[in-house]
Amino acid sequence: MKWIASAAFGMEGITGKDLKRLGAENVEVMSIGGARFEGGFDTAMKANLWLRNADHVFMIAAEFQAKSFDELYEGVKQIDWTMYLEQDTAFPIRAHCVKSVLMSPSDCQKIVKKAIADKLGARYGLHILPETGSTVQIDVNIRNDNVLIMLDASGEPLSKRGYRTWNGEAPLRETLAAALVLTSNWHPWQPLYDPCCGTGTLLIEAAFIALNRAPGLRRAFAMEKWPFADKLMMETARREAQSRYDECAVREIRIAGSDIDPEAIELAERHIRQAGLSNRIELNTADMRDIVLGGEPGAIIANPPYGERIGDRRAAHAVARQLGELSKRCQGWNVYVFTADMGFEREFGKRATRRRRFYNGKIECEFHMFENNTAKHAEDKATGRNR
Repeated sequence: MKWIASAAFGMEGITGKDLKRLGAENVEVMSIGGARFEGGFDTAMKANLWLRNADHVFMIAAEFQAKSFDELYEGVKQIDWTMYLEQDTAFPIRAHCVKSVLMSPSDCQKIVKKAIADKLGARYGLHILPETGSTVQIDVNIRNDNVLIMLDASGEPLSKRGYRTWNGEAPLRETLAAALVLTSNWHPWQPLYDPCCGTGTLLIEAAFIALNRAPGLRRAFAMEKWPFADKLMMETARREAQSRYDECAVREIRIAGSDIDPEAIELAERHIRQAGLSNRIELNTADMRDIVLGGEPGAIIANPPYGERIGDRRAAHAVARQLGELSKRCQGWNVYVFTADMGFEREFGKRATRRRRFYNGKIECEFHMFENNTAKHAEDKATGRNR
């Protein structure tokens, strides 16, 4: 079976590498939108469970060219929908159109719905399909007149890990937080500190990585209710993920954070409990100007407010200067800061040794990396030790 793991701009390569590590076959990183791969229901379930940076996993039902509604209708009707849908299966349609002759998502939804209904109605001898049973979400993606008909295997976006039910003022998406941790030169046996931790997303994602916990371990996926899916294969993949976590759950981790806002710390504590990580992450209410980190050097990773996001650029510059001072007080620590502030390095006080571009929603941001040993990072990357 053929699948797509969709991912935000900048995360396609990471997603492709993770799919290969999961045993997916014929992995192909797409220039926009994620990575294609092949495998059975177990592979797709592993992708749902383990992909830290992807947004959705989709099964590809068909792919064809269409420049008219008639071509779209015929292409969809040629699919053997009885392989996927029972006579009472609900099948809502989503459509997305880019740079194509067919550019009306609502019209494409109607055409695809009619084609599937006509196909199933003829097969089951029904004029009206009840759609009272389980749900299979159908996605239609049309780009450059190339049509992809897909089944959503994830349901809720993969960023919905299940632990964040309260949000602060400017929350960082879980998939992006994981990408920042993985892009850094931090290793799970080292200390990690977030001096403006907000509601704790960076800290929780780092703990998941350190404890080898699949980010989707405590949530359900749409494919688990598909009438045609192999339930045993999916259950086996979930048990394997739980076993891998159980083996590492007692591992010592040194992950901590602080924030000047006590309400943010309260939310972070709730999220940590919700994630099942009580007593594993240390939190404090603290002004960044008072923080001094001793002991073995590790990584400081931060997503400070950066003006555009909360509307206070002057305050964002002040935080950048405070991070620069914190870096001076914490000799030997690598510092990683994710921000959209183009003047960040000037305020921080020095140039980054590495940078990586990501998008936080629609905001273009840079991950500034101030590292003490970039040669070691390159060596770790080459030998595959950096996860």
